[in-house]
Amino acid sequence: MTDARTDLDDLQAMTTGELLDAYVAAWGKPPRVKRRDHMIKRVAWKREEARTGGLSKKARDRLEELIAELDLDLGPRSVAGTLTPARAKKKASTLPAGTTLRRPWKGRDIVVRVLDQGFEHEGETYRSLSAIAKAVTGSHWNGRHFFGLTKKRDSA
Repeated sequence: MTDARTDLDDLQAMTTGELLDAYVAAWGKPPRVKRRDHMIKRVAWKREEARTGGLSKKARDRLEELIAELDLDLGPRSVAGTLTPARAKKKASTLPAGTTLRRPWKGRDIVVRVLDQGFEHEGETYRSLSAIAKAVTGSHWNGRHFFGLTKKRDSA
C-alpha cells in the first residue's frame, strides 16, 4: 500500500488519459471537470479515503443531520441514492404536523409537538429534534434516536 505523498506523485506523473482512467476507477463515472489539478485532487482524496476507511458512522450520521437542517433546493442535479438536502427535508417531514412525541428523561416527561415547520417544545420552536435533544440533555444526540423513531440495527 502506498502512502499519500507517493500516490500524489504518481498521479501528477500520469498523462491526462491515464488520469481520466484513474478518476473513473476511483469514482465510477467520468469527471464533470477535466482540469488536471481537479482530477488529481479528487482521485487522491478518494484513494486516501479508501486507505483510511472514510468517515466514521457517527460522522456520517451527524453529516446527514446537518444536511437535513439545510434549506436548499438542489433541483434536478441531485444524485440518486445520496441524501441531498431536498431528500433529507422530505425524510425529516415524515412525521405529520400535530404529532406529539413523548419521552421520559431523568424524571421529566419530554413532550414535543410536530409543526408544519419544525418542532415545538416548552413553548419554543426548534428546527430539528436533535436541537431539542441537545437542549434537554446538554449534549449532542441524534434527535430521531433520542425520541425512539429509529430502529436499532443488528451489528452483523
